[in-house]
Amino acid sequence: MTKILPFKAVRPQRAKAGLVATKSFEDYTEAEIRAILQYNPYSFLHILNPGYKFQHEITGGQRFQMVKNRYLEFKEENSFIKDEKPAYYLYKIVSRESSCCGIIAAASAEDYENNLIKKHEDTIAHRETLFKDYLKVVGFNTEPVLLTYPDNSKINDVIAQVMATRAEYEFATANREIHYLWKIDEEELLEQIKEEFEQMPHLYIADGHHRSASSYLLAQESKAANANHTGKEAYNYFLSYLISESNLKIHEFSRLVTDLNGHTKEEFLIQLDEYFRIENHGMEVYKPMQKHHFNMYLDGEFYSLYLRKTNYEFGDSLSKLDPYILYKKVLQPILGIEDLRNDKRISYIHGKNDLIEIKTRIDKGEFAVGFGMLPLSIKEIKETADEGLTMPPKSTYIEPKLLSGLTIYEFEIN
Repeated sequence: MTKILPFKAVRPQRAKAGLVATKSFEDYTEAEIRAILQYNPYSFLHILNPGYKFQHEITGGQRFQMVKNRYLEFKEENSFIKDEKPAYYLYKIVSRESSCCGIIAAASAEDYENNLIKKHEDTIAHRETLFKDYLKVVGFNTEPVLLTYPDNSKINDVIAQVMATRAEYEFATANREIHYLWKIDEEELLEQIKEEFEQMPHLYIADGHHRSASSYLLAQESKAANANHTGKEAYNYFLSYLISESNLKIHEFSRLVTDLNGHTKEEFLIQLDEYFRIENHGMEVYKPMQKHHFNMYLDGEFYSLYLRKTNYEFGDSLSKLDPYILYKKVLQPILGIEDLRNDKRISYIHGKNDLIEIKTRIDKGEFAVGFGMLPLSIKEIKETADEGLTMPPKSTYIEPKLLSGLTIYEFEIN
């Protein structure tokens, strides 16, 4: 039984929504950030980059406090309003290729603790703590954790009913997406949504493992510091975007490695031959068509690598995942990469980017070899989570990627 609650969002005035909303900070180039900060006074980037006001780069705890200061200024200038009644928020994104729709709500940190919200990816402790400290100072969530659930006809009916009404927000972005947001605050609809999620035994984190872990840490710390803790405090929940499994778009990450760990090209290929049948495709671009097949670009040529299943033992769900197979049979033993998160010899490119980018970066000499694979399925992700296992980092690139600043979840930390 999962607890998904409506909340009173802080959000932009209708006329300013498209100007306030922003992608994640990391998704912009430095030049794009400078241009937005210079020409758009309403952008949420002014809050995330508070030092711009003083033309000074600010880090650490001082930056956290200034993020809060900029946020309070936006509220004082009436760029933001706060809803008077708790609500769910229906958020739809339409691109040239596809569309998706889900519900923004408050998810339970207790459900995260009790594994009712299941995880499939490892987190880094210092990043969890850093973001927990950030949340404690600023007092709000603005980037939802992406949670997924099995397709549900009753929730679909509610979504269809709400979408038949006028959207609270409707605006286009420079990458030719159209964003819609509806507020759901009718008691009957609120109860229908709440009841449907209460009947679900589990939800799964699709994207946002560090955000959910940090929110859980904050809830634990706040609970310990509050002698009058009831469990109903806002810090017991975190901002989430709930989307059905059929609405998810899962892409793979390709791996790029700077060198061959002291091996010549010939020695490297001979070692690969123990576990893979290798075919040289020359300049013909090759992309895998089935599981346990990999593509490789090395020294100006494309290769296909087919796992020799007679020489590999499948066990739990993790052992069947292509990112894990590549790590255990190539990256770790041959290329000497133990720490996939922190080793500077390895980089990642998500599968939305063309294989030609991998070729270009290797041809430039930035890397020596690159590997690609098919994306994982939602079934594989859920099986791994159900077995309590964690995938290698950068195993999935999952969409949708939401804009920040449209629905802000506030909590008070005393």
